[in-house]
Amino acid sequence: MFDVLTYLYISAVQSLKSAVCCTLEPCGGIVILVRRYGCFGAFIVLCGATHLISLWTFTTHSKTVASVMTVAKVLTAVVSCATALMLVHIIPDLLSVKTREMFLKNKAAELDREMGLIRTQEETGRHVRMLTHEIRSTLDRHTILNTTLVELRKTLALEECTLWMPTRNGLELQLSHTLRQPSPVPITVPIHHPTIKQVFSCNRAVVISPNSPVAVTRPRAGKYMIGDVVAVRVPLLHLTNFHIGDWPESTKRPYALMVLMLPSDSARRWHVHELELVEVVADQVAVALSHASILEESMRARDLLMEQNVALDLARREAETAIRARNDFLAVMNHEMRTPMHAIIALSSLLQETEMTPEQRSMVETVLKSSNLLATLINDVLDLSRLEDGSLELDMRTFNLPAVFREVMNLVKPIASVKKLSVSLSLHPELPEYAFGDDKRLMQTALNVVGNAVKFTKEGSVTVNVCLERPEYLRDPRYPDFQPAHGENHCYIRVQVRDTGLGLNPQDIPKLFNKFVQADSTTTRNYGGTGLGLAICKRFVNLMEGHIWIESEGLGKGSTVIFIVKLALPEHVNDTDRQITPAAQPSHLRTDFSGVKVLVTDDNGVNRMVTRGLLIRLGCDVTVVSSGRECLQTISQPGQSFKVLLLDVCMPDMDGYEVAVRIQEKFARHERPLLVALTANTDRATRERCMNLGMDGVVLKPISLEKMRVVLTELLERGSLVDNVRRS
Repeated sequence: MFDVLTYLYISAVQSLKSAVCCTLEPCGGIVILVRRYGCFGAFIVLCGATHLISLWTFTTHSKTVASVMTVAKVLTAVVSCATALMLVHIIPDLLSVKTREMFLKNKAAELDREMGLIRTQEETGRHVRMLTHEIRSTLDRHTILNTTLVELRKTLALEECTLWMPTRNGLELQLSHTLRQPSPVPITVPIHHPTIKQVFSCNRAVVISPNSPVAVTRPRAGKYMIGDVVAVRVPLLHLTNFHIGDWPESTKRPYALMVLMLPSDSARRWHVHELELVEVVADQVAVALSHASILEESMRARDLLMEQNVALDLARREAETAIRARNDFLAVMNHEMRTPMHAIIALSSLLQETEMTPEQRSMVETVLKSSNLLATLINDVLDLSRLEDGSLELDMRTFNLPAVFREVMNLVKPIASVKKLSVSLSLHPELPEYAFGDDKRLMQTALNVVGNAVKFTKEGSVTVNVCLERPEYLRDPRYPDFQPAHGENHCYIRVQVRDTGLGLNPQDIPKLFNKFVQADSTTTRNYGGTGLGLAICKRFVNLMEGHIWIESEGLGKGSTVIFIVKLALPEHVNDTDRQITPAAQPSHLRTDFSGVKVLVTDDNGVNRMVTRGLLIRLGCDVTVVSSGRECLQTISQPGQSFKVLLLDVCMPDMDGYEVAVRIQEKFARHERPLLVALTANTDRATRERCMNLGMDGVVLKPISLEKMRVVLTELLERGSLVDNVRRS
């Protein structure tokens, strides 16, 4: 027994020694903590051994034993003191270990939750990818919605899934798609229902009451526990540029409603990851619907555009056909009308050269005047037609600007003198002498305006003022946007024609530039006319980048017509340009053309007879043929030396163009006759084609005796019709 106690004490003292040394050492960690626990154990062992010794000491022992017992008790007391001191360090360590243990447990639990969330997110992502792939596999709206409902049921094990679309007026939601019914009964719910307003106001999935009107579509027979219901909004495309027939027209962004129902009689509840899956799917459905809507509207727009293109192409072809038919009709009518007009004017001019009584001469002059008016009307109608279809172009050349207006005055003065009107022309000193533009159209415009002033003025005067346009001059107040842009290479000419005639009502002025319109129906009866003059003038002025308007203070107070046109300034003027005037007449007209051999080629017998009569009257030696082949045969005969060949370009079998080419191929320039086209076609293309083929001039039908004299004089003096050469 003594040996055992001695062993125990020695072991406890050694442990206590190690613990004390460990306490004094500046070491930490788990090893130190274990040693401190070992010291505490040694203390327990010593305490137990001391109690055993105390029990053993109730009997008398030897002195040695008593000494050992005393030493043991002392050591026990020392160990007790050391242990008490060590507990100050041991207790915080125990608390720290316990705290760390709890922290590690919490971390482990948090890691477990995060791993579960990651697995949930991976599963949700997989479902989303699968649903997105299925949803976007088509761009048909109904297929997208049906696929969404079916895939959501598979993924979330739903009992029912429905979709509510807004109605056309945007005030209700209508059941459009369900899982149970392929063609659901049309059920509507007001969009202002509290449940719908709650869902639409939130961008998250919302758990709603199973008794909500949007959740009553599933059967409830034999069920006593209704599954949870979740609703989420589905944004629709904001319809600004696109219009879908069954989507609402609203200033607010429209939404659809998706309702998902868990199975009844089950303890399932909606989890967070399931709600997130529903929200993501709703967004994907919204994107797919927007793409489908854009594609659907694009296809509709494409189909509509194709229909419009087909209709436009058909309308274009019809318009082109109508234009060609109209042009052909006008060309035929032009030729057919000018042919008898040629006979009337030519024969009337021939009659004027014969002996007649005053009454007969008055009749012939009336016929000739009426014929000239009819020819002018034909020209106006043809010009207007070409203006409307855009085929009329300006014929640009250098001309004497003041001479244009002087010629206009020379033409109207005889009429004014008969009516005893005072006609005056004022040309501003700064007006350029030469300009580059269409002098014929300018002259026609000025002649129409001045002619109207003389025509509608019974007494008084007509004043024509021509000057350069200045910014400070008064312009038409109804068109303030017309602002001439002056430059160094061009100028604007302002022509003002003032008369003391009938005057106009201000409300009638805008109508005067319309076709076949005059200010008063009595005007036509009293003064004649067709109402085409100002309409054509307006189009001519527009072609010359100008503007025309009328001012009048009222009936009986006269009127003023003002027009502004743009003309280019030529860089240099040669001698040929200086010789050209709008009349382009030789200074001395020949009266006798004896010995001048002329060959007339025309398939129309009346035209041949009339032209031959004019030429014989002038003293020419005339030969007439009726076809192009006959013309070539006549010219090719030995001893024939014709000076002038008047050639109709519109002939069957071989037209005048081919005849001209054959003659130029066969004869040199100085050996062949002067080739002059005699035609009723007034279009520019005919004239240009004649000049490009090398002809020496173009004469338009009808032609009078005086005009024929001018043409022959010019041909014999210059070798060509100068005006036509310059226009080619």
